[in-house]
Amino acid sequence: MHVLGSATAYRLYDVGYFIDLEAVTPLLGDAAQGRSKPVRTEARAFLIPNPPLSLALGERTLIIAGAPRVVRLSARLFDFGVCSIRMTASAPGMLAWDEFTTFGTGFGAAPEVGETLRAELDHLLDRIRPAIQRLAIAPVVEDYVVFRIDAIAGVAPGSSPSALFGDEVLVRLLLGETRELAPVARRELFAHRFSYYADDLTVLTWDNALVVEPRPDDVDIEFVIEFANAQLLELRLYDAQLDAELPALYERVAHRRRGPYLTRAFRPLLAQLQARLAEITEIVERVDNAFKITDDVYVARIYTSALELFRERTWRRGIDRKLDILRETYAMLNDEAQGARAEVLELIIVLLIAGEMIMGLLK
Repeated sequence: MHVLGSATAYRLYDVGYFIDLEAVTPLLGDAAQGRSKPVRTEARAFLIPNPPLSLALGERTLIIAGAPRVVRLSARLFDFGVCSIRMTASAPGMLAWDEFTTFGTGFGAAPEVGETLRAELDHLLDRIRPAIQRLAIAPVVEDYVVFRIDAIAGVAPGSSPSALFGDEVLVRLLLGETRELAPVARRELFAHRFSYYADDLTVLTWDNALVVEPRPDDVDIEFVIEFANAQLLELRLYDAQLDAELPALYERVAHRRRGPYLTRAFRPLLAQLQARLAEITEIVERVDNAFKITDDVYVARIYTSALELFRERTWRRGIDRKLDILRETYAMLNDEAQGARAEVLELIIVLLIAGEMIMGLLK
């Protein structure tokens, strides 16, 4: 079997609180390629209130795995603060499957890929800085590689990709394993397989995906995989931020409780806590509402399967649990401050009554 295809490496970064996509277009001119959304007939099943903006960043020549490669660079900007930088390298013509696997694994593991994508991110941010609110590159990064097969040769007529690309064929390309896996391991690791037409196939794993699609203009699968990675990045980021903030919050509460003025000690902390709760809740809701599905169609199943594979529900439950802790802490501190104020008022009333009594006795 010989194949014609390509490999695309994705690096997704959180670069700020919000990206004004309308303001980006005049900053980039011809590089802006318009707003992206699925184009298949079932695209009506998707609701994307603010579609991401696609950008063309030109070509570069890199030495990858010891050989010069001409790569295409592109990007996609999401309004909730995510920038996806992409590098695509086409295989040098029709390759035997083992040769394509060597090409794909070498590309995915090449350090030059990550270094170039990070440099492109810095260059892009310099150009679109005015359109980003609270510009800052977060330490959490998502990376993913999609291998795409555009044509297959040297197989029996009518052979379907589902039959040609069995689990044992994909082990080295998608998992990087050179030893034979047990059948049960293959079933678990390649459980996310999808086909709609007789000539297409999508296989999802945690770090990589294989997309067999003979129509060159059909990139809907890559779009929904990238969108799922962008949402995963935001959930991971805010989960990590909450992990760091909760211990610091407990320390600040303990410090202020040692202060002499309890009625005022919690005011700044309560205000900051309330603002942080509102901010995280808003961004998580914005991410959640960025991509909605109204029907169970083929591309939608791949999107929901990607979220399941990326453990989106687990990350969301973790964030919800930590937000509940913040809300409970806010309520506790507010009640404690209210109680302290009530005690002060009671003390003032007692002092006033005692003063009146003393004045009456002196008279």
